[in-house]
Amino acid sequence: MPPQMEPPKMPIEGVKNLITIGSGKGGVGKTTVAVNLAIALAKLGQKTGLLDADVYGPNVPMMMGIRDTPYAVENRIQPLEQHGVKLMSMGFLNPGDKPLIWRGPMLHSVMQQFLRQVDWGELDFLLVDLPPGTGDVALSLIQSAPITGSVVVSTPSEVALEDGRKAVLMFQQVKVEMLGLVENMSYLLVPGTNQKVDVFGHGGGKRTAEAMGIPFLGELPMDAQVRVGGDTGRPVALLGEDNAQAAPFYGIAKQLMERCAAGGRRTPSFSVED
Repeated sequence: MPPQMEPPKMPIEGVKNLITIGSGKGGVGKTTVAVNLAIALAKLGQKTGLLDADVYGPNVPMMMGIRDTPYAVENRIQPLEQHGVKLMSMGFLNPGDKPLIWRGPMLHSVMQQFLRQVDWGELDFLLVDLPPGTGDVALSLIQSAPITGSVVVSTPSEVALEDGRKAVLMFQQVKVEMLGLVENMSYLLVPGTNQKVDVFGHGGGKRTAEAMGIPFLGELPMDAQVRVGGDTGRPVALLGEDNAQAAPFYGIAKQLMERCAAGGRRTPSFSVED
């Protein structure tokens, strides 16, 4: 029997680079990373969108400080825009604390609507904040859209890294390029000092990336200002790349621009410095 051909993956109109941000488990700060990377890319001159695909726990509206309701023009949903980033989230359509109780087929349908019926316009980058784990939403999106590459977020703890490796292997199994692994909550910097406290261990992310043969994009420290930024809708990346707390996000954003350009998909307008 001949091998079964995969259905063609239709591109998202106007989107040059489609990047998924995933994690093997919840609680590792994946959405915080996605939100700050989106803002950093926008401030680096890239036309950027952020799709909140975590339909059961859509935190992007709170973190971006916007609670409006999208509207449609000629059957095309108009994304909201905040901090220079175009946004779409189930949190805009199902606000408040009401839980969303959906099964696989409904999740697939809403993901296709968010990808193809939203008027994203011309974007250099569309980041997709995936739900944690390797479930229906991630697989549905990967199987139906041409993903430029994926980023996996983990903490240094062995428990988080065990699940992070599963996420990496899922992306590799479905032949999605791994743009790299981010170690979040890498260490705590004691206020008023340069002392680092390894709350969840340290260095596990880099060792895991090296062992799996994927790029290591860097460490992000635990920082109260990052948490406050997410809770108040003013993410720390808004402070600019010269800010100490924001700088690591800009470093990762520049690497994503460089890696996407190196893949031959596009040439960014920003010149990456060493």
